[in-house]
Amino acid sequence: MTEQDLAGRRAVVTGGASGIGLACAEEFAARGAHLVIADFNGDAAHEVAQRLGGEAWVVDLSATEALDDLSLDADILVNNAGVQTVAPITEFSPDRFRFMQRLMVESPFLLIRAVLPGMYERGWGRIINISSAHGLRASAYKSAYVTAKHALEGLSKVTALEGGPHGVTSNCINPAYVRTPLVEKQIADQASVHGIAEDEVVEKIMLTESVIKRLIEPTEVASLAGWLASDHAGMVTGASYTMDGGWTAR
Repeated sequence: MTEQDLAGRRAVVTGGASGIGLACAEEFAARGAHLVIADFNGDAAHEVAQRLGGEAWVVDLSATEALDDLSLDADILVNNAGVQTVAPITEFSPDRFRFMQRLMVESPFLLIRAVLPGMYERGWGRIINISSAHGLRASAYKSAYVTAKHALEGLSKVTALEGGPHGVTSNCINPAYVRTPLVEKQIADQASVHGIAEDEVVEKIMLTESVIKRLIEPTEVASLAGWLASDHAGMVTGASYTMDGGWTAR
């Protein structure tokens, strides 16, 4: 039986209705936390929240001005919501670029800003930012995503420096390609951009830099998030944990 080491903790997970976010929500719930599933997909958010005994927060995190004065009560915040668009810079829509920065940089900033006062008051908090190997490395055709993840790395480190004296840690998890709906969509986009068949994308594009030749499972990312949320990780802050099959070791 899983240790109930997060009992009494309240965890907000963005993009919590699918993929990595869903796996994190399930991990935290199994360890006793009360979950808030923040997602744009209302039906999916309510279904997951009901199944895990938590609550749904149906929210468009790209509408960042609505978050300016937000007050958020949570012991654990997982900034996970994100999207991907694959296109050359010369063909990349400026509106899409701005949208991705709002969703993956501005909203994490605003959520952290909203959650820190309560964490400071209680003297305990965990900020877990789902970054990417692309927060440490770049790939062609992913200008908005790479830009956003690099910015998230900086935000996480500043949060660690400010939060540390108040018992709040902030860390990034940096996976390579995870078996999620986001990656499944990328396969088709990458095939189009590179002019190859979809069944060649995983081997020739996604796993080229990894020495372990497989996709990561969402539960593997969630297990690391669970540890970072625990008291065992109390001295871990300002870090970026790679889970990339050796990609960034090159």
